[in-house]
Amino acid sequence: MSKNSRLVYSTDQGRIKEAPEPEKAPAGDGIVRLRLETKGRKGKGVTTISGIPLPESDLKTLAKKLKQSCGSGGSVKDHIVEIQGDHRTVLKGQLESMGYTVKLAGG
Repeated sequence: MSKNSRLVYSTDQGRIKEAPEPEKAPAGDGIVRLRLETKGRKGKGVTTISGIPLPESDLKTLAKKLKQSCGSGGSVKDHIVEIQGDHRTVLKGQLESMGYTVKLAGG
């Protein structure tokens, strides 16, 4: 048997599933950065939030709360929360009340 092969089915147990690895938060410097981006978005502004030390599942629930407070849409891509529109001042206050150190990055 090769080192690269693994057991996926057994006649005794049926299909064998591997346990998924627990999600880890990305390591960062502890500073949450708010940035307004328009590049590649046809002139539409999007507020991006990066540096939040949470796993992807918790980040999605946080993003939902932030989107509701701003009254706009958005998404989570590669541990970066994107919220449609320029909401940096509102988001800065919200994130600071949650205990994060927030910096306004970029212009």
